[in-house]
Amino acid sequence: MKNKFKHPLICITFSALCLLPACQKASKEAKQERPNIIFIMSDDHASQAISAYGSTINKTPNIDRLAVEGMLFERSYVTNSICAPSRATMLTGKFNHLNGQIDNATRFDGSQQTFPKLLQSAGYRTALVGKWHLKSDPTGFDYWNVLPGQGDYYDPDFIEMGERKNIDGYVTDITTDIALNWLDTIQGDQPFCLLLHHKAPHRNWMPDTKHLSMFQNEELPYPETLFDDYRTREKTAAAQEMSIANHMYDVYDLKLNGSEEESPAWMKGYMEAQFKKMSEEELNAWNNAYGPENEAFEKANLTGRELIKWKYQRYIKDYLRCIASVDDNIGRVLDYLKQTGLDKNTIVVYTSDQGFYLGEHGWYDKRWMYEESLSMPLIIKYPGVTEAGSVNKDLVQNIDFAPTFLDLAGVEVPEDIQGRSLKPVLNQQTPDDWRDGVYYHYYEYPGIHAVKRHYGIRTDKYKLIHFYHDSNVWELYDLEKDLQELNNLYDSPAYSEIQQTLHQKLRQLQTEYKDDNYEEWMFPPVDTTEHLAIHKKVIFTKQPAPQYSKNWERALTDGLSTKYTRYWGNSLKEWLGFNKDPMEITVDLGKISELHNVGLHCLQNFDSWIYLPEQISISGSSDGKQFDHLTTIRPENNYNTNGDKLLLAGVNNAQARYIKITVENLSSIPQNHPGAGNRGWVFVDEIIIN
Repeated sequence: MKNKFKHPLICITFSALCLLPACQKASKEAKQERPNIIFIMSDDHASQAISAYGSTINKTPNIDRLAVEGMLFERSYVTNSICAPSRATMLTGKFNHLNGQIDNATRFDGSQQTFPKLLQSAGYRTALVGKWHLKSDPTGFDYWNVLPGQGDYYDPDFIEMGERKNIDGYVTDITTDIALNWLDTIQGDQPFCLLLHHKAPHRNWMPDTKHLSMFQNEELPYPETLFDDYRTREKTAAAQEMSIANHMYDVYDLKLNGSEEESPAWMKGYMEAQFKKMSEEELNAWNNAYGPENEAFEKANLTGRELIKWKYQRYIKDYLRCIASVDDNIGRVLDYLKQTGLDKNTIVVYTSDQGFYLGEHGWYDKRWMYEESLSMPLIIKYPGVTEAGSVNKDLVQNIDFAPTFLDLAGVEVPEDIQGRSLKPVLNQQTPDDWRDGVYYHYYEYPGIHAVKRHYGIRTDKYKLIHFYHDSNVWELYDLEKDLQELNNLYDSPAYSEIQQTLHQKLRQLQTEYKDDNYEEWMFPPVDTTEHLAIHKKVIFTKQPAPQYSKNWERALTDGLSTKYTRYWGNSLKEWLGFNKDPMEITVDLGKISELHNVGLHCLQNFDSWIYLPEQISISGSSDGKQFDHLTTIRPENNYNTNGDKLLLAGVNNAQARYIKITVENLSSIPQNHPGAGNRGWVFVDEIIIN
């Protein structure tokens, strides 16, 4: 028997549902005119895994109930297909370049305007339960109880109003328990807004034991593009690190007994910790489900396509088993609303924070502007307003959630919100000036999965994407003829007029959404500058990456070391980044001088492929032509510690006018680290010369 803290509300839930008389349930029937809102969001739930969207691999009867009773949106899209940025956009109704949440590493600014705050100030009771993933504490909620970080599937910790507690059970059930208990506290006619946000089906896809037998002895259909060869997309789609074939970890993702080489030590440690939390019954169920299959797999010694197909089957079945728990619990919520009478005046929304790859293009994960990760499910039931079983084909985005909730609640939508209310759409009265294109911008590169930064536009028929940062690649797709986006048509003569029109529309959207300064990532070459601390000339022989050269006149030469805080938007503005070419600079001291020591202030952030250099070579010259080697710095990379480090070497009895500093990047990122096998980035803040 496990002796763990039991959340008191969970016990109350069961007694309330079992013992509450029908007359008391009926008393909850809403009388107020303003509707209640329950916003259910899962994590990484692809439309392809919802039967209401025509899934060929899954059944979701309770999500389908919403579609039968409400409106299903066929063209619902995310602005940035990654967890934290999507959640920030949902809260603010603004693109990430304005709300500040461009990636998962950034800390959300909770002081800014959000729709829960506006609803709260308008008299709504507000609550958030489940996944948050924005680092800062939630604001704008009367009650919040969230998972720390990604959270765990089994016996997870929750943070309730700042207090961390461990709860026995399965995370999807617990999240729903807490949400229903909060609904039990609603008194009188005060309207409420509940954000019920599930962890599932986020990686690493650990199903509840009651669903482990689903799909056993079945072979689920394979996506047509599982073995995509990326022709016409060699520099973009082919360069990723999210393939089922090569980038899934045996222990963590596939539930196998992998070696240290196949799975990083921290992943093995994580899984061992999860197993220790399981009860004897749970662990037996887990071993009975996976053990025989794993034994058969080891004996089969699969290779090539057969190995990929096996990995796909293991992945997709676990993914769908996690969704089964989400669907079960959505059924619990719908049943609760009906039993209490709240269903008559409660808007229920179901979505995911983005789409996901279920083997398409050979992938898992998201991030791309390609259809599978750009698309996100959206189903809205509004009793008495949405026509039951209706289907909408308008182009909508997650920037529309905030203004929609405000509009439906009768709260004025602030002018700075960039989305549009879906209220008229729900009434099947789409305005004539509704958008004819959606805008997308993804930033998290360099980073896990190696999806390059890109932005673009998707219209009714076409898609134009620009991959930038350390590349300059355009892609154009005819979605009517090629919805799988296998044939890049950019610069095709037959599409020259369409291409020109899409460029124009893209520029218009960037201006409208105030993202028209994207070229700030591509700056003119750096030639020379003055070292502001010693007022000497600095000559760049090798160029920094253009996206990190905006502040080069300060980064290396202001005499001030910048403390790295791990938040891209603030700290890296003062650093120079080098990747393809080694850093090489020459400092002209103006006259022959005696040198004591020379060095650099460098950075490590493994999630972003940033490592200390392999070595720093220092050489000196009296004429700037003939250089003599003075010393070499070989830093000790500590692959377990992020942060900044001063690398300094003494130069004894050396005299020179010109000092050349050459910094060699890490030639190959170590195994078990993000970007393993790739060249590391070097980030430098300051030249030190004494």
